[in-house]
Amino acid sequence: MSTGTTKLDVVVSDVVPVNDLVTRFHFRRRDAELLPTFSGGAHVVVEMRDGDRTRLNPYSLMGSPLNTSEYTISVRRDDVGRGGSLFMHRSVKPGLEMVISYPVNLFSLDLRARKHLMLAGGIGITPFMAQTAQLAGSGGNFELHYTCRTASLGTYADILQQRYDRRVKLYHDDRDERIDLDRLLSTQPLGTHLYVCGPAGMINWVRDRAAALGWPSETVHFEHFAAPQPGAPFDVALAVSGKTIRVGSQQSLLEAIEAAGVDPPYLCRGGVCGQCETNVISSDGKFIHNDHWLSEEDHRSGCKIMPCVSRFEGKSLVLER
Repeated sequence: MSTGTTKLDVVVSDVVPVNDLVTRFHFRRRDAELLPTFSGGAHVVVEMRDGDRTRLNPYSLMGSPLNTSEYTISVRRDDVGRGGSLFMHRSVKPGLEMVISYPVNLFSLDLRARKHLMLAGGIGITPFMAQTAQLAGSGGNFELHYTCRTASLGTYADILQQRYDRRVKLYHDDRDERIDLDRLLSTQPLGTHLYVCGPAGMINWVRDRAAALGWPSETVHFEHFAAPQPGAPFDVALAVSGKTIRVGSQQSLLEAIEAAGVDPPYLCRGGVCGQCETNVISSDGKFIHNDHWLSEEDHRSGCKIMPCVSRFEGKSLVLER
């Protein structure tokens, strides 16, 4: 069984519309026992059985880690995505039995920090719901800056301000409100750790400015699950298993490998954790790297690929699987 695919049988206990784009889903164990413990920043992989197709998408746990009677996630509807969010919004109702993974944390709080500076964009607020609850419960020092398109799309903004008052600062794009990032990063006390979750452009901006201002890399934490992108179908030979597979236009390489009966490891399925990193035996063509794990040198070398999010265009590709 793949790393990260230890499964929990759950039932959907509630489905709550949050705003025009976001819906919250509550899960309880089918056997009514407590769910496994987790820490702020953890995610689960949700298995979606949509006809003859099974999708597996990661979502951050957003409830308090002190409450394991249920798990909660929030899903933003993506009308032009691959269909996972639309399945959750259209097909998942209270009472539905589903399967999710055990929690995995690739975005954990560093509890050695004297202060936690959090920056969220859009649906990237979800891991901070659990992290702020964890820190508030232990008397931790934190400050949250949350940017969203409009007040009506500020998912959980009101709740966060009610809970934490001045520790939460909101910014709205339609009001031309912007984080003064350089000032913010330049005025933090020694021992502060920085956390960012949101769109890729925001994450890159925050990481680049933190590096330019001298923040040590070990104090900068980020999470962004890249969604597998569609593309032209391509063929792949798997050297170890001796199989040749076809990757469909709306299918990730990882999904195609799994459909062929090969069970590669994964933790996130979003190009972040590195578990599914695969060696390339040979290739004749171009890689389309979409991950946040491999280095630029790895990308240029053509010797490795992250099959969860990356694709290939060309005549031939042989992988060590």
